[in-house]
Amino acid sequence: MCIIFFKFDPRPASKNAYRLILAANRDELYNRPSKAAEFWGSNKEILSGLDLEEGKEGGSWLGITKRGKLAALTNYLEGKTNPDAQGRGFLVSNFLTDGLDSFSYLRKVASEGHLYNGFNLLTAEFRVKHSHQLTFAEKNHCRCSKRPMVGEDTLCYYGNKATPEPIRLKAGIYALSNALLETPWRKLQHGKRLFTSVVNRTLPPEGLVQELLHILNDEELHTPDPMQESQGEGYSKAMLQALSAVCVRSPGYGTRANTVILIDSEDNVSFTERTMLNCDITQWKTQSFHFKLQQ
Repeated sequence: MCIIFFKFDPRPASKNAYRLILAANRDELYNRPSKAAEFWGSNKEILSGLDLEEGKEGGSWLGITKRGKLAALTNYLEGKTNPDAQGRGFLVSNFLTDGLDSFSYLRKVASEGHLYNGFNLLTAEFRVKHSHQLTFAEKNHCRCSKRPMVGEDTLCYYGNKATPEPIRLKAGIYALSNALLETPWRKLQHGKRLFTSVVNRTLPPEGLVQELLHILNDEELHTPDPMQESQGEGYSKAMLQALSAVCVRSPGYGTRANTVILIDSEDNVSFTERTMLNCDITQWKTQSFHFKLQQ
């Protein structure tokens, strides 16, 4: 499972505003082998955690490149899954290594969506802002075509349980869990309220990260939730109850990584990951990475 809260603002009004604020939890079996976030790839330009499960090595759930490509994945809660389906984690790592733009990549994924168990996928491109001044002709073309401006940030969404075509997201605050984007599960609405309250305050970067990590570790249960329970038919009552919290806790399964990504108007990227150690919910390691977007 997983949960993601994010604010997307491709044209921030002030110099101190953020183009992206993203806070995400990875929920997984505690003993599933995986690697904490680090730079990898041929030029060490991709930053993500990696799945090490046999047969699914190299997949991921959330990552970003130094060139501003970002992808994030959540599974879709369903009672029965196909054990022979393709590994969903490769949807993230393939985008980060692929040359396709975010919308084209999701159109390609949509044509193969039936090969996977249920998922939601976000793909984005954050551009270097200060190296390319648009000509009048470029600006006019973008206005007329209703497509994103050349050099403008883009964020797209596709769920293989949703419509057949991906969508481009407008500026706004969004929440995504294990149903379709913005499905009003109680825990999603609760977390989104907390997230919105924090991102609408003026906080220094470190303070913002700490506030978001605090939200991601909220263990309050939000039951009953008929909408979540009907989608999770086949799961035990105890498991559905555990899944009703932003931070999931159950025997052997739950939230084992928190990630906060900030991208500001000056092309600075901050990536903070808090990871569980040794399958022990009392042991955690926090690491932060900082870099500037490249062309």
